[in-house]
Amino acid sequence: MYSQVLVLNASYEPIHICDARRAIILIVKGAASSEQDTPHVLRSPSVVFPVPAVIRLVRYIQIPYRKRAYSKGHIFLRDSHTCQYCGKMDVHNKLTLDHILPQSRGGKSVWENLVTCCRRCNTKKSDRTPKEANMALINKPRPLSSYFYLHLVRIKARDNHYWRKYLYYE
Repeated sequence: MYSQVLVLNASYEPIHICDARRAIILIVKGAASSEQDTPHVLRSPSVVFPVPAVIRLVRYIQIPYRKRAYSKGHIFLRDSHTCQYCGKMDVHNKLTLDHILPQSRGGKSVWENLVTCCRRCNTKKSDRTPKEANMALINKPRPLSSYFYLHLVRIKARDNHYWRKYLYYE
């Protein structure tokens, strides 16, 4: 029941991923139709529902462009789980976020001022700017584009053969 379902706009543009329960509710309410079903079914005493893999909304939804709020996970994804000072790729729990301009000096928690950093480099940099600490950034930090979510969906779809044709893998 918790399998993931790809949600397409009426124009077949991928816009979301939801669970199977939410997808069936959208279908029953008439807000979406199933484009691709899995071999699994959901049974009630009187009705059998095929579990969808892909649904399409009946009406087109205008997706407004908006700047996404940052999160620790999104910063790690943007920087490919790689320290932006030494280039070392590390596991999620050994990485930290670093403010390029330290908060103690007025640095804000925004996309352009946050980078992924290993604990060793974060300790070395301490409460200084990279220039003062004689450290250089590998990549200039930037906000995620509005297409980042679509990119994440495509990454998740690599192993999902139901979604491949809707995300232009085939």
